[in-house]
Amino acid sequence: MSDLPRLWLRHESRPTERRAPLVPRDAARLVSQGVQITVEESPQRVFPLADYVRAGCATAPAGSWTGAPGDHHVLGLKELPALPGPLRHRHVYFGHAYKGQQGARELLGRFTAGGGALLDLEYLTDDHGRRLAAFGYWAGYLGAALAVLHRRGTLQAPLRSLGRAELDALLRAGRGGGTALVIGALGRSGRGACDALTTAGITPVRWDLAETRTLDRDALLGHDILVNTVLVTRPVRPFLTPADLDASGRRLSVVVDVTCDVGSECNVLPVYDTVTDWAQPVRRLRGGDRPLDLIAIDNLPSLLPAEASSSFSAELWPHLPGLGADTSPWSRCLGAFGEAAAREAAGSGAQRAEALRAATSDTAGAGRGEGVRVR
Repeated sequence: MSDLPRLWLRHESRPTERRAPLVPRDAARLVSQGVQITVEESPQRVFPLADYVRAGCATAPAGSWTGAPGDHHVLGLKELPALPGPLRHRHVYFGHAYKGQQGARELLGRFTAGGGALLDLEYLTDDHGRRLAAFGYWAGYLGAALAVLHRRGTLQAPLRSLGRAELDALLRAGRGGGTALVIGALGRSGRGACDALTTAGITPVRWDLAETRTLDRDALLGHDILVNTVLVTRPVRPFLTPADLDASGRRLSVVVDVTCDVGSECNVLPVYDTVTDWAQPVRRLRGGDRPLDLIAIDNLPSLLPAEASSSFSAELWPHLPGLGADTSPWSRCLGAFGEAAAREAAGSGAQRAEALRAATSDTAGAGRGEGVRVR
């Protein structure tokens, strides 16, 4: 019993985030095993706080995880607020900080400064590297659904969360949408995207590893909709480049990037520099008589918060009792954090050393009368 973790389910600071990594039904299962769980109040979480109380959880005000005892694991989904700076707890959530994404160095530095650790849910994998808990299916489903609705002219902004039945009714109600290509069609996200397209009456073209090894760029540009669901962990040749957007034979008019690896060297769609959001889900990349639009929302499953949370929690909760003993697969998460933090620390050290060398060189040059300019 002493190895069982103490969990603190935090309120999500992003206003559009309505999901929960642990739903009341699965929280009750953990409580019955002796796991202590505190759940913060949240005005937006799709599951009422009362349901967690009935499951046997304690409660706390929103944002109070900062004062939680140091032995608690703070459980969440999306980004942390900017304060406090140093992070002293072990946090379990999607940090998006191990592939050089925007803000990664700062986030890892906060953990290093506070003595905490990031157990990134993206790296919760089995012995073969397959993720044990993921929102991928629903991310793909929502991404493809938004693309179809946008092509039909029925996508309304700002977006709002809804239920599966309502979304499917919208997909079945319209007609058309053109042709659609799903890259990564055999994975979780790809299957979700294909299912949404099928619901909308569109038969998707499915590409996976074989098709991306020798990419047929003309065929890619010959579709109306492109849904990218490929998770890349090392740099590869991009699927789409700025030059492709200006190709004379381009038919492509809607690009959906489910992975949202913007800013990373692993980004296979380096044609945009910022994600879109619920308020403005679509960004125009090219205008004129052949417009091309982008949808790149990094919390797509929150549009179906109940369904997405329930399926994710069902995969996650059996692994949570092992948090307290650092058992595999959590040991792999901890190892990934250590490696990433060490890389960033080494990079920062190298940058400081380079700056010192440059300053020393400038000083020496000034002594030799080489015209150093001081700003």
